[in-house]
Amino acid sequence: MVARINTGKSIGKALNYNEKKVQQGQAEILSAANFLKDAGKMNFYEKAGTFEKLTSLNERTTTNTLHVSLNFDPSEKLDNDKMKAIADSYMKRIGFGEQPYLVYRHVDTGHPHIHIVSTNIQRDGNRISMHNMGRNQSEVARKEIEMEFGLVKAECKRLTDALKLSPVNAKKINPGKRPTKAAISNILGIVIPQYKYGSLAELNAILKLYNVTADRCGEDSHTYLHNGILFRVLDEKGNKIGTPIKASLFYMKPTLKNLEKRFSENEKLKQPYAKRLRTSIDYALLKKTGAGLQQLISDLNRERISVVLRQNKEGIIYGITYVDHQTKSVFNGSDLGKAYSAKMILERTSHSEPGLTIDLAGEKKNIRQSDDALKEAGVSPSQQGELNIPDILYSTAGSTTNTPYQLKKRKRKRKKQFKI
Repeated sequence: MVARINTGKSIGKALNYNEKKVQQGQAEILSAANFLKDAGKMNFYEKAGTFEKLTSLNERTTTNTLHVSLNFDPSEKLDNDKMKAIADSYMKRIGFGEQPYLVYRHVDTGHPHIHIVSTNIQRDGNRISMHNMGRNQSEVARKEIEMEFGLVKAECKRLTDALKLSPVNAKKINPGKRPTKAAISNILGIVIPQYKYGSLAELNAILKLYNVTADRCGEDSHTYLHNGILFRVLDEKGNKIGTPIKASLFYMKPTLKNLEKRFSENEKLKQPYAKRLRTSIDYALLKKTGAGLQQLISDLNRERISVVLRQNKEGIIYGITYVDHQTKSVFNGSDLGKAYSAKMILERTSHSEPGLTIDLAGEKKNIRQSDDALKEAGVSPSQQGELNIPDILYSTAGSTTNTPYQLKKRKRKRKKQFKI
């Protein structure tokens, strides 16, 4: 089972999203827990009214909506009664057992899943904290429910593959039609709460992998001047196509104001994972000395790290971003260090081609055929083709340390001070 949590400021939007799915025949309501009436005997306004009475008791708390989806493996045959029991157990374990909540079963994807809508404002006006709920209470509840109901564990490869995101197919986009918004919403619902990105550019590096972009438009545009964001679909060449959709129209509200809060939080959360990324890049470069940029991208992809290149209209690479899908963290190359910037990566992957000239943001530079790291490790040119990673890491020839040249910190020469 995989639990996905979204918090928001509008109970009406979360409720409206699920009720429309029911009207379209893509969902059914299973239960209304802690309501005065059964689910089938209430209309939209009665459901919304119950939540609104509670939220009015604490107007200082603006983030008052909980919208959870519980996703199960396609192989699991779960009837409605078992779905309701799982929902009740989950809500009790995360501290929402006494809250009013609605449970919907959706049938719009290839795997069984339910949505749960509730509020964190209690009958006495106090709020239930939802800070880090996904990492704390929800994760504990998920593991206990998997054991209790004999569900396929989230760590199981089958379940992870079933819920893997697929890029939006630009060829199937019908401008202005609802499926476009649904396809983008599916991607945003996973990327925005789960990945750690520190800027809009880093968020776009992830979205680009799924043919989506968050567009601020030109600096003179109405959208830019009013701090707006439009989400758009990209074709195979990275061109924007179809009708742009305002951020405020998605139920998770990925507006610039809300995203900027995440930028600040994510910047701190992702820092512990920078070391893994640097190590993976250095290992890939040393493992296959002489390999080009495409080989590096391929090797990192096997480590679940995507490399996103930024190029201008002439095709010149001026930036690089790394998306680590294992730790769900995103880093601009230069933020990892000078050695991982676009310029240095191009140099480090071009030494196998004698006399190669690269053009980086208008600056041309010749790349030497020999690699300083090989010289430092005592590897002759004839041995380079048979180079093995342990040879570099553990060779002591020509060096007084086991640290590879590219990982060494250069000592700064201290200026001598003369007394007058």
